[in-house]
Amino acid sequence: MYTLNCKGRLLEIDTPVIMGIINVTPDSFYDGSRKQNTEEIVVAAGNMLKEGAAILDIGGQSTRPGSVRVSAEEEAARVVPAIEAIKKNHPEAIISIDTYSSGVAMAALDAGASVINDVSGGDLDPEILTVAANASAPYICMHMQGTPDTMQKEPYYEDVTREVLDYLIKKIAACRAAGIKDIIADPGFGFGKTIQHNFILLRGLSVFKILDVPILAGISRKSTIYRTLGISAEHALNGTTVLNTIALMNGAHILRVHDVKAAAEAIQLVNACLQASTG
Repeated sequence: MYTLNCKGRLLEIDTPVIMGIINVTPDSFYDGSRKQNTEEIVVAAGNMLKEGAAILDIGGQSTRPGSVRVSAEEEAARVVPAIEAIKKNHPEAIISIDTYSSGVAMAALDAGASVINDVSGGDLDPEILTVAANASAPYICMHMQGTPDTMQKEPYYEDVTREVLDYLIKKIAACRAAGIKDIIADPGFGFGKTIQHNFILLRGLSVFKILDVPILAGISRKSTIYRTLGISAEHALNGTTVLNTIALMNGAHILRVHDVKAAAEAIQLVNACLQASTG
């Protein structure tokens, strides 16, 4: 079992938990996750919490392949009101800020967030490690080859699982050296990886247990699913559930998803399967 200290509130991970995605951006890859006004954001948050989300992940900067960066000021202007509105209406919510900017992370923590989700593992703004340490905030350290605007330009690995694992080992050591106590590792499905790389990582996810930190799997509605099936992100829920199930069977502790209810059902069924006895 893992325990995350989220600003004094303990999140116990003795069974896999769900992180629900709320994007306050106009250009995230799946339009079903985009929420553009406070009322939509609050309603979405309430629904996700009701369906079983343990964490709500708020993002104001698209990191889809080829996305264009907005300024930290604009990103903060998107996420801070959203976080404040959620905390006002759902004070029990544990909120994660999806950002690689130390300034945005600090503003989000001040507004009520208590977890930092950094797709760059501190590579794009090393100060974010200091922000997480000073706030005693759990830090999600993700692997990404390149940057959001370059990561899908011919990503290459000799051994994707070994290279991602080596990266995370080094980054977790850097996080601990910075003073971060609670660390979550994310292999970064879709971030500088081909479809083949993503399937290899998913198949070998159990290897990441060696890190001895919670493992997050974020593959919800991504192109690995919809391109393999020849569909769109809008029709990729069934495929998402299949891959989330594989992730759970291989040891994932946190599922980052657009569709909380489906993920909760997958967790319930996988748990029932793993706990079934022959008696």
